[in-house]
Formats: sequence, C-alpha cells, structure tokens
Amino acid sequence: MEEMEEELKCPVCGSFYREPIILPCSHNICQACARNILVQTPESESPQSRRASGSGVSDYDYLDLDKMSLYSEADSGYGSYGGFASAPTTPCQKSPNGVRVFPPAMPPPATHLSPALASVPRNSCITCPQCHRSLILDDRGLRGFPKNRVLEGVIDRYQQSKAAALKCQLCEKAPKEATVMCEQCDVFYCDPCRLRCHPPRGPLAKHRLVPPAQGRVSRRLSPRKVSTCTDHELENHSMYCVQCKMPVCYQCLEEGKHSSHEVKALGAMWKLHKSQLSQALNGLSDRAKEAKEFLVQLRNMVQQIQENSVEFEACLVAQCDALIDALNRRKAQLLARVNKEHEHKLKVVRDQISHCTVKLRQTTGLMEYCLEVIKENDPSGFLQISDALIRRVHLTEDQWGKGTLTPRMTTDFDLSLDNSPLLQSIHQLDFVQMKASSPVPATPILQLEDCCTHNNSATLSWKQPPLSTVPAEGYILELDDGNGGQFREVYVGKETMCTVDGLHFNSTYNARIKAFNKTGVSQYSKTLVLQTSEDTDSEEQTVPFPVPSERLPLRRMSPFSSTLNLQPSFPGRAYFDFRSSPHQLSLHSSLQSLNAPVAWFAFDPGSAHSDIIFSNDNLTVTCSSYDDRVVLGKTGFSKGVHYWELTVDRYDNHPDPAFGVARIDVMKDVMLGKDDKAWAMYVDNNRSWFMHNNSHTNRTEGGITKGATIGVLLDFNRKTLTFFINDEQQGPIAFENVEGLFFPAVSLNRNVQVTLHTGLQVPDFYSSRASIA
Repeated sequence: MEEMEEELKCPVCGSFYREPIILPCSHNICQACARNILVQTPESESPQSRRASGSGVSDYDYLDLDKMSLYSEADSGYGSYGGFASAPTTPCQKSPNGVRVFPPAMPPPATHLSPALASVPRNSCITCPQCHRSLILDDRGLRGFPKNRVLEGVIDRYQQSKAAALKCQLCEKAPKEATVMCEQCDVFYCDPCRLRCHPPRGPLAKHRLVPPAQGRVSRRLSPRKVSTCTDHELENHSMYCVQCKMPVCYQCLEEGKHSSHEVKALGAMWKLHKSQLSQALNGLSDRAKEAKEFLVQLRNMVQQIQENSVEFEACLVAQCDALIDALNRRKAQLLARVNKEHEHKLKVVRDQISHCTVKLRQTTGLMEYCLEVIKENDPSGFLQISDALIRRVHLTEDQWGKGTLTPRMTTDFDLSLDNSPLLQSIHQLDFVQMKASSPVPATPILQLEDCCTHNNSATLSWKQPPLSTVPAEGYILELDDGNGGQFREVYVGKETMCTVDGLHFNSTYNARIKAFNKTGVSQYSKTLVLQTSEDTDSEEQTVPFPVPSERLPLRRMSPFSSTLNLQPSFPGRAYFDFRSSPHQLSLHSSLQSLNAPVAWFAFDPGSAHSDIIFSNDNLTVTCSSYDDRVVLGKTGFSKGVHYWELTVDRYDNHPDPAFGVARIDVMKDVMLGKDDKAWAMYVDNNRSWFMHNNSHTNRTEGGITKGATIGVLLDFNRKTLTFFINDEQQGPIAFENVEGLFFPAVSLNRNVQVTLHTGLQVPDFYSSRASIA
C-alpha cells in the first residue's frame, strides 16, 4: 500500500489530506490549504456582477488565465492579480511539491474553529494546484464544495495499517513521534507542538488529550460522518443526478436546480459505478501486469548486456592480441633480415679491411726494402736488381689503382619498409554488422554534360540512378597517375561534384566513381578519360572557362607526386566533345583544340596563412601581420612554360616581399625561400637576392617601388626559373634543374599589397632567346 501514499497527500501542503474537499475538476485539496491559496478577483469578475450582466450561468465560473494572470510560467507557482489593491503583497511560501501558497488575505480568527466556518473574502477565486483551472467562489465560499468522505476513510485505514509509531501532524520539517491526541481537534501532537499550538488554557483546557494509541482506536471506532448536501447542509444525499453526475438530496429535487433532471436511486448508482470501476481496474490491472513483466524483461536485458559486454570485450582483446602477436612475429622476421644485412655488410667491410691491411703491409715492406737498396753504393749490384724492383713497384701501384681503395659496401641499408597499407588497414579496422542489413547502393552514373577540364584542372559530376532505392552515404572518386598507373582515391565525401586541381598539362587521366553505405561499396562506374589542356606556345587567345567564384577547398596529397586540390563545384556549361563505348567514356577539352598556351588562376585562400587578406576575387593580397606570410596560387605546374606577373599596389617602409614558386607543403609563417620547399627572389627598394633553403645568392642592384611589376618565368623545358622587374630580367637565371610540381607563391607583410595577373604570354625576348638556344 506504500505505492498509494502519493494519492493520499495534498498537492499543496504535501501531507495527508485533512478534511479534503472535491473541486469541480474532480481533484482534491485540504480545506485549510484551499483557504490559503484563495485570492481576490476584481469586482467586475464577481459572480454577482456576472449574474447582473446575464453572463453567469453557473455557480462556479472559470477564469480566463491569460487575462487574470493567475499562473506564472516563470516559477511554476501561483501568484496574485497584478495591479489590484486587494492583491496580497506579503511574500508567498512554497509547499513541499513546489506549489506557491499565499497567506490569508484577512487575518485568521483567534479561535480553533474549522476554516470552513470562517468567513471568506468577497470575490474570492481558487485555482486547482494540479490542473490549474481557476473558478470564482459564490456566497457559500468553500462550503460550496463537497467533502470527500471516502478519501478520509481510505487515509484512516492506510494510517492504521502502518506499523510505525504515529507522527505529529504539526511538525514543519521531520515529524516527531506523537505523544498525545486531542479528541476534539482530532490532531496528534508531539510535546513541543502541543505546548505551542494546544496550550492547556482558555477554551482548549476543556479538550480531552489521550495517548496516540487510544486516539487511533477511538478514531477507528468513531461513527463515520455522513455526507450531506452542499446546498442544504441539513439534508443527507439520497438520490443521484444523472445529468450533473453528483449525489443530491430530496430538497434539491423539489425546489433546487435538479428538479427537472433525471435522477436514480443512490444505492443502485453506487453499485453500478462500483461495477464500472472494477471493470476499468481489470483492464488497468492487465496493463500493470504487462508493465511488471516488461520491467522484468528490461532488468534481464541489463544483466544480459553486461554479460555480453564482458564476453565481447574479451573476444575483442583476444583478436587485438592476435594481431599484436602476428605483428611481433613479423617484426622479429624483419629484424632478422636487418641483422642478416648488418652481418653481411660487416663481413664485407672487415674482409676488405683485412685484405687492405695485408696489401698495405706488403707495400710498406717493399717501400722500405727499396729505400734500403737505394742507400747501397755498389753500382753493379744495384743495377742487377733495379729493373726487377722497378717492375714490382709499378705492379704494386697498379694493384692499388684498380678499385682497391673503393669501399665494397655502402653504409646505407638498402631496405625500405612500406607500412602505409598496414597503417591504413589498422585505421579502417572496424566492426562488421553480423545481422543482415540493407544492400549496397547502386552504381553511380557520370553526368557528362557537367564534366569538363580547364587548364590542368578537371571537374567531374555524377548521380545515383533514377530508380535506385538504396541511399548512398558517400562516394569515392579515383584517378590514375596520368601514365596508365594504378588508381588511387582522391576524394571521399557526400558531394556529387568535385574539381581536381594540380594535374599535369597535356596529360590523359582515367577517372571512376563508386558509392558506399554501411553495408559496403557499389560497383565502379564506367571509366572516364580526361584530357588536360596543352601548354604550348601559341598566338591564339584561349577561351576562359567559367570558374565558380566561391568554393570550399579540401586539399589532399596526390598519389602521383603532385597535389590535388579537391573542391565541391557547381554545375556549369560543358566545353568538350565526348564519345562513348561499352567500357569507356572519353572527355576532350575544347581548350586543346584552341591550343591553349596560358593558365588562368588566382590565389588560394584554402592553403594560405590565416593572416593573409584577400580581395578582388582572390587576385589581390596583403597581410595583417608585420611578419612575412606565404600565399600560394590555386594551380600547380609540372610541364611547359608559364609566365605570370604581380604589380605592387602598396609599398611602405621598405619591406622585403618575396616572389617565386613552392611546393604545396611549404612553410607559411616565414619568408618564402627560408625552407627547402620554396625557390624565390626577395627584393627591397634597392636590390634583390635569390633564396632557397635559407641560402642567399646573386645580389643584384635594382629594387621595387609602388607600381612596379615583377614577372616570374617557370620553364620546365629548360628546367629554369627566371625573374623580371619592370620587363627587365633581374640578375642571371635564378634556379636550374627545376623539376616536379610547383605552385606560384608570394610572401609579404602588412606593408605590401600586390595584385596577380595571369593568362599572360611568355615575353617575346625570352621566346626568341629560347628559339636561338
């Protein structure tokens, strides 16, 4: 029965109901608590004013909470009407269950009479603490609510069934054990509360105080109070009004508002409702039984989950230990090979040391013998052996010159361990779904109308088949190395369009795409053949491609010794002709037909230092820092001849900007040329230097000012890098043997601003010089 205890407690005071009354919303509340939460309403909201205006049709008029502002959502409590002089201004208290309890609007009478007998303030309103419905009291006040005698009886039986000692009913915090009970007040007191609330003087001196146990018995043996009519207090309930769903008396039927309603015998309706409640309880009991069984099932699942977790962890540890053991065994095998190589190298070197030591000893002995022979003064004896000694000396010298003084073994170990596939497999190690799941997605379809090439970049677009019902979580784009090599992954993601930058000019690439989800990967799409633009010298102007102005860069290291700049792109116009076959699709850029000689590009915000400031569609850059910061171009070069210029828009306080080319992984927070990944010329207002790997060379007179133009010429045909200032070559050829993939690069600080100019022809004087050479 302890689970029922919450049903027997008042939502305001948190204690067992005392003299509970039934509100029209069917909820219960103590009479004393009901009086505590009464508030006054404006005169216009009173029942009398409503009846006078003809709008009131019931003794209990529910209020508009939005207008009256009884309930506060900020503190989930109850408040008084704001703006009325009659509203209580004293702070409210809070009951144990969070309901706001206001003190009485009028001082309570100095007697111990029941609160129901005391007067109620005019125009009072009460709000149910559970459903928050509000109603205005009529002239009867709280006496207009019926008393819940059944609830009182249940509470009495519940308290009598508890074996624990009776507690004081007036203690504010932890109730103490009761020592007496007042038969007239029907209240249990502890000694402190009896002295404070029930002093033995005045009218209370005539009350009879008995021990708690005797009081419990007397309370149980006392006759049950009979429920009386709320409208006619002297009449007992004898009939049941079917329309109003409430017990009524004979006087209500004769002259009250129930005179025209259908009524039935109280006993018959009592039995009928008991039967209906029992039937409803049967259904609820079935649900409760199912809930208990479900809780048992959940508790068993908790135990099973714990056991399965321990078993699974043990299995996982065993599998990982097996992998570690296999790796350790392989490690031992590889170390054995290294030791074998080590012993072999040592043996070869030691054998050579021994051989050289013997020959050196023989040579030294021959030299000492010859020196002693030279000291002899007998000409005829000397001439008898001199020819033989000369031949021996020459022969010995020839023996030392036939690679004898060259090490037969290098100190380097010609062993290279490729652990990248294993590391990739370890990183991809994951759990496999053991139960059947959805199938793999369908093979993607390449959208040729949205695919194109531009300079050394290629844009590919794809989609899922129209009738595909299995969703794809992402796509994997693969390219070969441009020489018919193996395919490598260059993009993994959810996008359906991708731009690949940094490809070789005048090269043919094969591309394919596949989709994946949690179940697995689809088949590869048809292979698409991409032909990048030729980078040849031509007088014919190229048609620029429409390049998206906004892209989200995603860079990855290329699998074929270059860097791929992967960017989600936008559908654009196709500038190519294509042909298809059952196994291969071919894509040729229209730029190839135009013999495109130049490359159009801008600075790349994705790879630049965060201090770099971009403007003019990423063609103009400056810096927010006093330190040098590096920015690269979007396009990388590995073949052909390329020329671009930069104009100095602002030049203050004689800084040293640097111009040149760099690898993709160049340091971005130092001057260009400080590391081994950049080749540059840095220049001030008087002179310039070439710099690579922090080595400064070829100081040349002549600097820059505002408005100056710096030209950079990258010639892969001659493998050279040359710089120009104001159309004049600055110093000799800056760097030779330039090979690989290079990106245009600039380093500058906040005192410099430059603008990039691309799509330029190679200077005429250089072209003529190259043709002569």
